[in-house]
Amino acid sequence: MTNAVRKISEEKTGLDQLLAEHGMSRDEYAVLLKVLGREPTLAEFGIASAMWSEHCSYKSTRVHLKTLPTTGPQVICGPGENAGVIDIGDGQAAIFKMESHNHPSYIEPYQGAATGVGGILRDVFTMGARPVANLNALRFGDPSHPKTKSLVAGVVAGIGGYGNCVGVPTVGGETNFHASYNGNCLVNAMTVGVADANKIFYSKAAGVGNPVVYVGSKTGRDGIKGASMSSGEFNEDSESKRPTVQVGDPFVEKLVMEACLELMATDAIVSIQDMGAAGLTSSAVEMASKGGLGIELNLDKVPLRESGMSAYEIMLSESQERMLMVLKPGCEAEAEKIFHKWELDFAVIGKLTDTGRLVCTRFGKTEIDIEVEPLVEQSPVYHRPWEPTPLQPVIDAAQYPLPSGETALSVLQKLVATPDLCSRRWIWEQYDSLVRANTAQGPGGDAAVVRIDGGDKALAMSVDVTPRYCAADPVMGGMQAVVETWRNICAVGAKPLAITDNMNFGNPEKPRIMGQFVGAVQGIREACLALDYPVVSGNCSLYNETSGNPILPAPAIGGVGLMPDVSKTVGIAFRGDGETILVIGDTKGHIGQSLYLREIFGKEEGAPPPVDLAAERKHGEFVRALIGERLISSCHDVSDGGLLVAVAEMAMASGIGCAIGQGGDAAFWFGEDQARYVIATKNADAVMAKAKEAGVPVFVLGKTGGVDIVLPGDVKVAVAALRGAHEAWLPEFMN
Repeated sequence: MTNAVRKISEEKTGLDQLLAEHGMSRDEYAVLLKVLGREPTLAEFGIASAMWSEHCSYKSTRVHLKTLPTTGPQVICGPGENAGVIDIGDGQAAIFKMESHNHPSYIEPYQGAATGVGGILRDVFTMGARPVANLNALRFGDPSHPKTKSLVAGVVAGIGGYGNCVGVPTVGGETNFHASYNGNCLVNAMTVGVADANKIFYSKAAGVGNPVVYVGSKTGRDGIKGASMSSGEFNEDSESKRPTVQVGDPFVEKLVMEACLELMATDAIVSIQDMGAAGLTSSAVEMASKGGLGIELNLDKVPLRESGMSAYEIMLSESQERMLMVLKPGCEAEAEKIFHKWELDFAVIGKLTDTGRLVCTRFGKTEIDIEVEPLVEQSPVYHRPWEPTPLQPVIDAAQYPLPSGETALSVLQKLVATPDLCSRRWIWEQYDSLVRANTAQGPGGDAAVVRIDGGDKALAMSVDVTPRYCAADPVMGGMQAVVETWRNICAVGAKPLAITDNMNFGNPEKPRIMGQFVGAVQGIREACLALDYPVVSGNCSLYNETSGNPILPAPAIGGVGLMPDVSKTVGIAFRGDGETILVIGDTKGHIGQSLYLREIFGKEEGAPPPVDLAAERKHGEFVRALIGERLISSCHDVSDGGLLVAVAEMAMASGIGCAIGQGGDAAFWFGEDQARYVIATKNADAVMAKAKEAGVPVFVLGKTGGVDIVLPGDVKVAVAALRGAHEAWLPEFMN
């Protein structure tokens, strides 16, 4: 170590302040001193703080995430790589993952959301897949909060602006509102791609002496300390963290994607990693660590867009649209030619070594010389104390009948116009859902369906979680998030194959919050095991709270399934008059944590609806079989708002009304019992016979036809009137 390189003690900022700014504890700093056997340089300190941050190391969650099922005959690659990989037959693979950009999006909505999309796209095409679809899960604060409108506008514009320019369709997602997100919105982005199963690229470095190559955009000072910022709570000074938010350029991303895919068609790449959180630091360290190798970098060769950048700044910058590769010797010229053709930077910045050390020089001086293995293996692992969430009592539905003067249809009109149930058309019309011309079913249905080039197959995908369930009972809430993606995928006719997760929680240092996380993981695990529906990738986002006020827990689940014949895809819209409407599954009228209880009575209480995993599997497989035999023309799972809301959504999607042949109380219409589907069929006798044979509960609800929804007693509402209320809330709010 040359004496000209300053150590931490020589920095003007005191140690305690540096530790606070980088989210490192005194105990963790002591481990770093032991690893080095000396004082660190500022660059070494920054690298360790980034690699050991919650965002990069999962130090609070690793012990629990290891309990999730991650294998199966369909799994090619589970968690640990840039994205998960599953076999979809015919020598093809689907590659997908979901990640959060919550903190950046609250600070700078447009760029935070845009770079969230850019980052997840890179995770997928880094592995050799062409992205075919984007989805998202968004959560904002109370509509009356002064920041909510600007956050919605900025986030939606950022997602649309980036995805549309790159040319990847945004085909689905969900958006909800709740006061717990007033100071910390959630922006989860998911990308699904398709690749040849024998051409998957991994990040494990190999080959001592092989060149390490930087490609893409230039490095600037944006995003420095981004990983640390995402690993701490917000407070009233959160706006001051704006410089930690990256700035994206979707047009450059498109070029990087095409250049990478072109180079991947050759035999030049040994390993590849995108520069995401912690930038060049995480990509270099993770690649070397997986290969059990060392890596030397000459930071003078890194393409820069700002002068005078230090080793610390270069290593921790989170500038976007950048990749790190290890190439086979002698392939540099071929690779450089491709990247220059796409007008991108290309630079050989180092090589792999057998030392097991990360060594970086700047201006001819060694600024960083640290073992790679401890940066990964000695990152802290915390067994944080946790306490289970007290279970709430099951609510007696008889205590909450329809309010005086209300009918089921008048309540329905109110519910479909609430923030959580209103149409999201204003949002998804800002996204290009049809680019590439393979979208068989886009936003507005249960699951999106995207054709795979060159055949009849398609991928079905959905993103779901119900945070109010998770807050009341994290185990049941985690379970329900998984089974709702399962139902949504089954409802279009596809076979669910695997999930990705995005675990959004508050401060894990609080036993109550840690208990929410542990419970949700338990629920996810139980559901995935029961459904043979493994977790192949994921992301954790903790410290989602402001001034001590945590978000409702939101373990978002992204599911992917396979549709063998895209022509059999079923949507939610009624297809014609005179079809029989059937309800599959038991309707018991569970209203705890329901939107009926919250929106009509102003109460968020009670146990959430229980999840019967055996029933979910049986009913989903039954529905899938009916669709495969073309016995039903439309299908919709029953979720938020209950049975009457599901029927209304089918009617509003088509403009076709229905006559309901039997009545019920408020709990019958608006209870949120699970494992249910509403289907419409011209073959009711055949469906009923098959249901009896399979032991699946089913009953006749009514018939499609006309322009009204008619309940017993000739109570009716025009579908057009419902649709007007349903479509109006969000545009009016945003205007």
